Order: sequence, then C-alpha cells, then structure tokens
Amino acid sequence: MKSTTRGTLAAVVAGFAAAVASAAPAAAVGTVPVPVPLDGVEKSLNIELPTVGAELPVPVPGSPEGPRYVEGRLLPERAVPQLPVSAGLPGAGLRAPLPHLLGDDFDHVGLDAPASDLRTQAPGATLDAPLTPPNPDHFGLPEPKLPEAGVLTPLLQTAPGAALTMGPGL
Repeated sequence: MKSTTRGTLAAVVAGFAAAVASAAPAAAVGTVPVPVPLDGVEKSLNIELPTVGAELPVPVPGSPEGPRYVEGRLLPERAVPQLPVSAGLPGAGLRAPLPHLLGDDFDHVGLDAPASDLRTQAPGATLDAPLTPPNPDHFGLPEPKLPEAGVLTPLLQTAPGAALTMGPGL
C-alpha cells in the first residue's frame, strides 16, 4: 500500500473516531443549562441581585412500535403507529437575598424546580378493511363487514417537583 493511501486512510479513520467521540457526550446530555448573567448589573449598581438559572430539556425521539398482525383482520393493528418522544419539563433555579425579615438566621430564599422527565406518545390510528379474511365455507371468498377505524389516544406522563428553601448565606 502506498504511503499516500495509508495517510489518507489514517486521516479518514481519525476523523471518524473524532466525530464519534464528540457525538457521544452530546447525545448523553438530557438538559442544557441556561444561566442568566446578572454580574454586570450587580457591579454597576453595587447591590446584591438574585441568582437565576434554568435547564432546557433536549427532546429525544424514540422508535415507534410497528404494526401487529391480529388473527381475523386483513389489515394490521396500529396502521399509523404512535411515535414516542422522551424529553423533560424545563427546570429553574432562583436564589434571592432576603434582608433579615424573618430573623438573623435567614439570609436568602431559594426556589429549586429541577427539570423532570416527560414521556409522550403521538396519537396513532388503527383501521380494518370492510372484508373478512377468506372464509373456507364460501369457497375461500371474503364476506363483507362494517369497516373499523379508531384513534389511539396520545400519552403524556410526568412528575414535576419543586423545593422552596430559606437559610443563611447566599
């Protein structure tokens, strides 16, 4: 193998390895932190301001469950499958100074609402043809029947939470 071919092959493999290594941590992150910078305002006004931050979820689509064949139906069940998407509700954090209103032990009030998991499924559809499967009693011909159509309801599951704290220090 020529040295130019080996060099090209090594560059391609190194580029592929770098792309795979950099994509893995990005896919593993469930939320993206969003800080709110108030340092400049604190320094210019010479006052203590609240600390504010947020977390935004990264939606991750899942793989839909395919159609299922059921005995006695011509068309499979779940003709239009439901698409699952997992993400989260956005989180927020707020910590504000408190000027000793409740005594000497309380210097701040904080609200922490972490990002919570959210599981959803898009609506789907199920259909059936207006014919039965072949009937051996009628020489293998299908019989007419009423068509069937249905909507699979969407799904939304989550369990949000929050905590309100008061204590010394900021």
